[in-house]
Formats: sequence, structure tokens, C-alpha cells
Amino acid sequence: MSKGKVLVGLSGGVDSSVTALLLKEQGYEVHGLFMKNWDDDDGSPYCSAKEDFMDAVFISEQLNIPLDQVSFSKQYKENVFSYFLSELESGRTPNPDILCNKEIKFKEFFEYSLSNNYDFIATGHYAHTDNNSLYKGVDDSKDQSYFLHAIDRKVLKQTLFPLGMLKKDKVREIARKNNLITSEKKDSTGICFIGERPFPEFVGSYLKGNIGNIVNEDNEIIGKHSGLVFYTLGQRQGLGIGGVKGASDLPWYVAKKDLQKNELTCVQGNDHPLLFSNELSTKNLFLLENSLPDSFKGTAKVRYRQSDQQCNIVIKENTLSIKFSSPQRSITPGQSVVIYQDDKCLGGGEIDIIN
Repeated sequence: MSKGKVLVGLSGGVDSSVTALLLKEQGYEVHGLFMKNWDDDDGSPYCSAKEDFMDAVFISEQLNIPLDQVSFSKQYKENVFSYFLSELESGRTPNPDILCNKEIKFKEFFEYSLSNNYDFIATGHYAHTDNNSLYKGVDDSKDQSYFLHAIDRKVLKQTLFPLGMLKKDKVREIARKNNLITSEKKDSTGICFIGERPFPEFVGSYLKGNIGNIVNEDNEIIGKHSGLVFYTLGQRQGLGIGGVKGASDLPWYVAKKDLQKNELTCVQGNDHPLLFSNELSTKNLFLLENSLPDSFKGTAKVRYRQSDQQCNIVIKENTLSIKFSSPQRSITPGQSVVIYQDDKCLGGGEIDIIN
């Protein structure tokens, strides 16, 4: 007897391929859906949508499961990409992959599954759920709960994460053992609609950079920037600063963006004090748990792959206020802070103010 009808987000990668395989072996009636979220396929080597779709087709044939294709491109541009651009223009550094999970993969995809009478949705994310709470994946190096903290918690009740209890090398091993054509395929990197192309090149085709001054911590002009939208706090590469009179040979890093002055402040040295902060507050709070105290001790991450950082957490009026036990490097407005208790993901918010 089938455990239920499940729609797998089949992306053409090894993780979603193994997800479909495992669910079929576990007794689910598995169907695949390839989501097209970006229409502007310019034929460049950075865009792999056509290749990914063909791999999804081959996997569905190997596993003998139905595969459909649907475009959520309109919803993506309206609810993800437009916000991404507006945040860049406001001097912030947004994370569109988090918004994509919230608005597309666990909203549009989920609603599509409901309208087509599926019992569950499934993805190849490295996280796991008891269909009530969200937990980290057991593979610390691949855990993706950070990217899932903003999804609607009601969706968790009908979501399966078969890879949550597996290590990545085990997933590859399963793919090889079953001769899946994606077994050796490289993991995708970069923002979904940019791929691996240079960030300034892509953003420059949508937003105009306003040239301004780069100054040091003493407010001395040391160079020119090509537009604040192209830079993020903590950035080292692409600053074009060199041969500054009286400066050491240490590398330069972005420490501050001033929109009113159209000015970029850069400092030298990876451990410069201006790169560190102890406190932050958020906007757009997302919580995955119903009853959390107003104030408690926990851990948080201000970027993906960061180790858990001890902190005190205050929840008030749709805002998180977090004070870390030790200074954090390059906390960046627009990025997300995600809070945890042990391996349970409690939610998070968009970083708004840093101190």
C-alpha cells in the first residue's frame, strides 16, 4: 500500500534525484516537478536551465516516475527578484535564495501540489522535520536550515526531507550504486538566477551604478567605487584599491556603505575593529515555533555555513534583537539572522540595524 502521493521538486541535481529514489523505495507514489523560475536564458555558459531540465527528464525515466514542468517565472520576478533589486538600491545585501524558498519552493510549489491532490511535497534540502518543527541536517557542512527558516510552518506538516539524516558522501554513494546519471554532477553554486557569472556584470544590466568616493577610517579619499549596489560589507575582492600613500600592504575590506554621501568606507586587515559588531535588530520576523519566550539564550547565524554563535535573543513587536557573546564579523543589513536552540531552527529575520 502506498504511503501517499508525493510531488518531488526535481531540479536535475544529485540531491533531488536521490530524494525521488528514496521516497519511491519507501513506498510513496512519487511524481516529479521541474520548476522553471527564471525565463531569461541568454544562452550563456552561466545558465544551466536547459541542461538541468534534460537531466530531470533522464532521472524520471530511470526511476520510472511521471515528470511535469511548470513555470513560476512571473511569481519569481514579482515576489523575489523585484525585492532583490529594491533592497540593493537601498544599500542592503539581500538573500534571494531564502525568499525563493519562502515564496516559490514552499509556497507556489506547495499550492500547486495541493491543487493537484498530492499528500506531500519533497525537496533535496539537507534539513529534517517531524512535520511540526524544523531541524538541522545531520551533515553540518551541508545543513540548509538557514535557507528554510522563513517558510510557512504549516507547510512543514506536508513536507518530506529524505536527505536530512544523510551525509553528502552517502547521497553520492546511493546515486552511484543506483547508476543515476546525476551521481557525479557538480552542486550548483551562486544565486539561482545569476549562477556563477560575475555579480557586478549581472546587476549592472538592471541597476545603474553611481560612482563615488572610497574613503579610509580617517575619511581620506583613497579611491573610487562604481556604485554602492555592487558592494557588500566585508568584501575584499574587486575594490580596486592599491598603492595608497602611507598604508600598509594589508588587504582592504568594505566596512561601511553611506547612501546619503554615496561613500564606501574601507579598512585594512581582516581583524579591523570596524568590521565587527555585537548587536543587531531585524525586520520581517519569521518564526517556526508557536510559543517562544520574549527573551532567552540561544544561538544564531548571520550567514550560511557560520558556526553557531552564542547570544541573547529578544522577541518584540515582529522584531528580533540579538546580542552576541562575542563580536561578529561583517554583520550585513539585508542578509538574514537565523536563531536556534540546539539543532532546532526557531526562525529568523532580515538584519536591519547593527551596533
